[in-house]
Amino acid sequence: SFENGDAGREIKPSRRRNALATPRNQTKLGLFSMRAALIARQFDVQGRLVTVEPYGSGNVNDTYLAIFRTTFSEQRFIVQRIRKAVFPQPEVIMQNMRVLTDHCHAKLEAEADRSDRIWQLPKIIQTKAGEDWVTDAQGDLWRAISQIASANAFDRVQNPEHAYEVGVVLGHFHRMVSDLPPERLGYALPGFHVTPGYLAKMDAALATAEGQERVEASLETKRAVRFVEARRERCQVLQQALERGDLTLRTTHGDPKVGNIMVDEATGRGTCIVDLDTVQPGLVHYDIGDATRSACNPAGEDAAELASVIFDLDLFTTIYRGYQSHARDFLSQADHRHLFDCIHLIPLELGIRFLADHLAGDVYFKVRYPGHNLRRALVQFKLAES
Repeated sequence: SFENGDAGREIKPSRRRNALATPRNQTKLGLFSMRAALIARQFDVQGRLVTVEPYGSGNVNDTYLAIFRTTFSEQRFIVQRIRKAVFPQPEVIMQNMRVLTDHCHAKLEAEADRSDRIWQLPKIIQTKAGEDWVTDAQGDLWRAISQIASANAFDRVQNPEHAYEVGVVLGHFHRMVSDLPPERLGYALPGFHVTPGYLAKMDAALATAEGQERVEASLETKRAVRFVEARRERCQVLQQALERGDLTLRTTHGDPKVGNIMVDEATGRGTCIVDLDTVQPGLVHYDIGDATRSACNPAGEDAAELASVIFDLDLFTTIYRGYQSHARDFLSQADHRHLFDCIHLIPLELGIRFLADHLAGDVYFKVRYPGHNLRRALVQFKLAES
């Protein structure tokens, strides 16, 4: 069990200086904000630029909030740099986003009069030249998307009502894209959620001198590696079901965690799902597993104490009830048979990804302190264990 022993002793956040707080990193953040300001002016938005400031707490892309004002109005929108180190073909992300948003916006408008709420989805803001993105001198792709106003997202489930809305929003999204053929989408992240592939990356990192050094330096790392080894065969279950034809590829969100569910400030009801970078063909089980992984762990991904990490079955029941309210006819009998597999597998998979990145020297996910990726891995493994 990850609940006992010296878990967290070497890498507790409170005992490490925040890596982002150093003068060097503050200067780096300032330079990126300046670059973002220059980029923001290239998009087709009325008014003059007031400010561009870092926004959100994502682990991958650099995100900023841009504010433009005229003499009578203000417009706020999101400016993002898509990291090529993570997304080798960022153009595919934007092409997928264009296909998806055009499809969903049309359906949302057609169903608006019959809906119980005003559903939303971010819109791509084009450049003054009519393009969907800007490429800077370093070859990085930048995009601008509308901000979902008067709505908030939370890293953790706030209460049972919030849990229900998480399920409602995901179910509504799946229904919206149920008639969008996955063949129309490219693979923004080839191999995404194919668990055996992440296992192979962990094995490759373990085989390096740096990986072995990190294993030997920490009892927690050794225990994490043993945890994965004991579950190696389980990593094949969804991929094998797909290869047998039990499951089929569909249009999926790819990252439907709680923090990507927007809740209307006025009504407390879900209004949309954001962060569409990972939209691509996949198994709907990936989305269900990822949503419940993040929503049914009240302690959160950066839990200070591993003993607080549990899979809350009451929250799951509430989330799934919300999901079924919109996706009742979406799942086949075979889909239902593999629900437990995906709910267990996705936290295990994410833990493997965090562990592999820790062994490789933190080259993929952003970290806030030494050992952050290891800590994240331990939390996910404790969740899978629960």
